[in-house]
Amino acid sequence: MIDFHSHILPGIDDGSKDVEMSLRMIEALRDQEVDTVVATSHFYATQRTPARYIERRQEAYEKLLPVLPEGSPRILLGAEVLYFPGISHMSELPRLCMEGTNVLLLEMPFDLWKEYYIREVRELARCGDFTILMAHIERYFFQQPIDIWDEFLDLGILMQSNADFFLPFKTRRKAIRLLSEGRIHVLGTDTHNTTNRAPRMDEAVRMIGRHCGQETLEYIDELGRWLLSGGSK
Repeated sequence: MIDFHSHILPGIDDGSKDVEMSLRMIEALRDQEVDTVVATSHFYATQRTPARYIERRQEAYEKLLPVLPEGSPRILLGAEVLYFPGISHMSELPRLCMEGTNVLLLEMPFDLWKEYYIREVRELARCGDFTILMAHIERYFFQQPIDIWDEFLDLGILMQSNADFFLPFKTRRKAIRLLSEGRIHVLGTDTHNTTNRAPRMDEAVRMIGRHCGQETLEYIDELGRWLLSGGSK
């Protein structure tokens, strides 16, 4: 399975604090049969330029790389890019896509979106330079009118859900419904540590398999591998 959203790089954001924690997180992902994990540390345009962010990300990755145990998941570098006004005109935005792809993990604000937010997302989707993957959609799906999501799907925007959305009784049915309706495409753990935000991909996979069947799991996996091979939606 592929983890499309994680904060496993040490000391770069509010995720892993050091190399030791990163290794424990990676070990947990390996044990959960995750073979590829995208390191999507937070990118905030108000705090760093893309160039500085990439420099910091590489430094964190190089601390981790020499001590990765054999059999660890493949790590690809990416970013969780928080929407900001003017994002559709940032010339360096392609550098924040997932390594080797045009897939941009986009985090949206956690409130009712203003029209200019939506307009810029449309522009990004229509320009053809990106495959937009919206991060943890469960955090804002139910705050927006349904027609926005229908439009985004028609534009080829893909949706990432956190594995934890499928686990609690109070959200499980919503998660299964959105997945069954084709409103969730790939999964991420959004893991930040090994305690309150530990990876739980294996539990989510079992839940999806139980309610949606093996074919759904295979579709999620095949779509994810196609995206990371350079395919675009």
